[in-house]
Amino acid sequence: MWTSKLLLLLGALICSPYLAHTWTPCTDLLPLDLLSRVLPAQTGVLLPHGRGVRMVQSRGSRGFQLVAAAARSLSFPASHIFTNCETFPGEYSIVVTLKIKQLAERRSEYIFSLVQEEGDRLLLGLRVSEERVNFLVGAGGRRLSFRGIRLADGHWHTLVLAVSGHYATLTIDCGLPLDLVLDQPVPSSFSTRRSRFYVGSRRRGKDRFSGLLRQLVLLPGSDATPRLCPASKPQLAELSVPELLVTTPLLPDQPESAFTYEAEVRVTLGAVPLCSPGVEGQLWFNPLRRDLQMCDGHTWTPLMQRPQRLDYVEDYQDLLTSSETFDVEVFSIPREGLFMAAANRDAHPGSGLFQWMDGRFQLYQNISTQEARAWKHFTLEGQVFLVVANSREAGSELSIIYRWSVAWRRFLWYQSLTTHSALDWEFFTIHNHSFLAVANHRRDSNHNIHSVIYCWNPNSKLFEVNQTIPTSGAYDWEFFRVGPYHFLAVANTFDGHSTSITSTIYVWVESRFIPFQHIPTDGATDWEMFQIGERYFLAVANSQRVLRHGPSLYSINSTIYELNSLTHTFIRFQDLLTHSAVDWEFFSVGDESFLVVANSHDGSSYNLNSVIYRWQGYEGFVPVHSLPTFGCRDWEVFSTNSSSYLVYSSATSRLSKVFRLKTY
Repeated sequence: MWTSKLLLLLGALICSPYLAHTWTPCTDLLPLDLLSRVLPAQTGVLLPHGRGVRMVQSRGSRGFQLVAAAARSLSFPASHIFTNCETFPGEYSIVVTLKIKQLAERRSEYIFSLVQEEGDRLLLGLRVSEERVNFLVGAGGRRLSFRGIRLADGHWHTLVLAVSGHYATLTIDCGLPLDLVLDQPVPSSFSTRRSRFYVGSRRRGKDRFSGLLRQLVLLPGSDATPRLCPASKPQLAELSVPELLVTTPLLPDQPESAFTYEAEVRVTLGAVPLCSPGVEGQLWFNPLRRDLQMCDGHTWTPLMQRPQRLDYVEDYQDLLTSSETFDVEVFSIPREGLFMAAANRDAHPGSGLFQWMDGRFQLYQNISTQEARAWKHFTLEGQVFLVVANSREAGSELSIIYRWSVAWRRFLWYQSLTTHSALDWEFFTIHNHSFLAVANHRRDSNHNIHSVIYCWNPNSKLFEVNQTIPTSGAYDWEFFRVGPYHFLAVANTFDGHSTSITSTIYVWVESRFIPFQHIPTDGATDWEMFQIGERYFLAVANSQRVLRHGPSLYSINSTIYELNSLTHTFIRFQDLLTHSAVDWEFFSVGDESFLVVANSHDGSSYNLNSVIYRWQGYEGFVPVHSLPTFGCRDWEVFSTNSSSYLVYSSATSRLSKVFRLKTY
C-alpha cells in the first residue's frame, strides 16, 4: 500500500526510535492477550458476585464494556504470563483498541495497571484523560505524558505504545508516531513477583475505564507498529483480538444491539412527513426516488433504494443578489433548515444569507462585508460559524467570523482576523484540533506574501495564529485526508511576473505542514479533491496563462491528477480544455460520479457554457451536459428531501441560478 511507502518517504523527517536493548525473555516473544485472560467463558455469564463485562456493538465493531463493580474481578496474577522468571521485559509494546464517548474534565481512566498485591504499589499503568495519554512505570510512579491527544470522540482508535530505554513512541491509528526522548531511561527491567494485572482499573473502582475495549495486548521484545501498519482500517488494526468478539453473536438483551423499532409498522406514501421521536420506526415510501425509508427519530434513512441516474439538468430558480456574487456556500443549521451564504461585491447592503423555503431560496439576512470573495461554514464545539473572506477594507483589512445566535436566529459578529485581499477560507480538524486557513492573495501590489493557518484555542475560545506559509497570489486552499495522512493544497495564481508557477501540496508532520509536492499550474484558482472507489484524485482549475509577449490565454487545459501507488505522488491523469476555469465541484448521483467546471471567460465573452463531466472509468471524465452561464464563478451541489440541485454564482451579474438534477 502507498501509505507504507509514504512512511519511508517521510522517514528522513521523522525520528522513530527502535527497540535495540537485549533481554532474556521470561515469556515467548508472542502477543500476550491481556483482555482475553480476564473474560468469562461467555459474555452472558457473570463473574463472581454478579460482576462482569458486557459485549457491545458500536460503529460496526464489537468491544467489551466493564461493569462498574468489576474492578478487582477483572485481574489475573502476573505469574500467569511470566512463567520462566519474574522480570518484566526491558523493551515491549502495548496495543490497545478502544472507543470512548466522553471523558469528564480533569478525570483520568485506567486502561490497565500492574499492581503489587502487598502495599498496593503501582508498577505499570496506562491511563487516558481528556487531552492526554499517560504511561506510568516503576515503583516511584514515573509518568510519561503524550499531550494534545483527544480520544473521547465516539470513534474506535488503535494505540501502539512502544517503550525502550530512553525512548517511548505512541502511534495512533497507524498515523505518524509521537516520540518522547527521556532524560532518564525507562527501567530496563523490574520484578513482577506477587503482582497482578488489572484490566480497566487500578485495582479499585475509582478511575475505572468507562468506554469500550476491543484489544489489549502486551508484546515483549519488539515494536508492534510494523506488525499492524499499514492497515486497511487503521482505527481497528488487529494484533490479537479476543475470540469472543469474533465468534459470539450479540445478545438480544443488550442496549446497543437490541432493535428499538417495535412500534406498529405504518407505511406513508406521498409528500415527506415529519420525522420525529414520536414516529420513530415508521416507514415512508418516497415516490420520487422510489425508495423505502425509515424514521430514526430525527431523519429519514433509506432502507431500500434503486440507484438513481442523471437524466438531464433543468433551469429551476433565478436568484437575484444585491450585487455580483463571487462565491456561494450551502449548509444546514440544526432545527433551522438549509441556508446559502452569497459573497457579494458591494459593501451595502453587504452579502446575503438565503434560506430554503417552500422549494426556493429566499433572502433571510444581510451581513455587512467588504468585497466578499468567499464564505466558509463550520461547526465547532456545538456552535455554528460562518467566516467571510473580505478582499477590501477601509484602513486595516479584516475578515470576520460570525456565530449563529440561537436566541436571535441570526449570525452575529464573533471574531475579526487580519487578512490581505483574502480570497478563501478552509476549515479542518487534525487529531481533535481545529484549524482555519486563509488564502491571502496580495498586499498592495505584492503577491508573494504569507497565508496564515489559525488554530482554535479551547481556553480563549478564539482562533490564534498557528503557522504561516509563503504563497504567491493564493486563491484557494483544499484540505483532504488519505489514510492517516493530512494534506493541504494551495492554488497559487500569480507571483508578480507570471501565472505559470507552481502550486504546492503540504503534508502534516509533527504539528505543522511541510511541502510534499510542487505542481506546475497556470493561474490556479481552485483545487478539488475527490475519491472514486479506492482511487484519489485532485483537480486544479487553471484560469489563464499570462505571456510576456502577446495576449493572455484563457482557453487552456485544467488538469486532474491521481495519487499514484507506485510513486506516492500525484501524477497527471487527464487534461480538460476549460475557459478561465475558476472552480471545480465533484458530486455523485446514485452510483455515478460527476465533475462540473465553472468556465468564466474566453478572452472576449463571459457568456459561456459550463460543463458537467461524467466518470467513465478507463476513459476518464467525458462531457455530458453543457449549462449556459454568465461569468460563472462558483458551483455548489445540495440536496433536499425531494431532489438534488446545482447552484452557481455570477461574478459579472446580479443574477445567479439554481438548476435541478432530473433523475430516473
